[in-house]
Amino acid sequence: MSMTDTDAALPKKWVVCPTCKGKSLYAASNAYRPFCSERCKNVDFGAWASASFSLPADAPPDDIVFGDARLQ
Repeated sequence: MSMTDTDAALPKKWVVCPTCKGKSLYAASNAYRPFCSERCKNVDFGAWASASFSLPADAPPDDIVFGDARLQ
């Protein structure tokens, strides 16, 4: 049984594309999954590469020692 036979036998699962919020087929036949297209995949990759996706982080206070104090 080939991958396309297996893919055809499984029920189709539709998910929301993380970029455009449109429908995206989540199956082996969609090379861009979970994205709906190559464009959406590249837009997302570009955002990660330019550090547009980042988590805010508070800098630790300077007076607190982190790690092994013997190595400080």
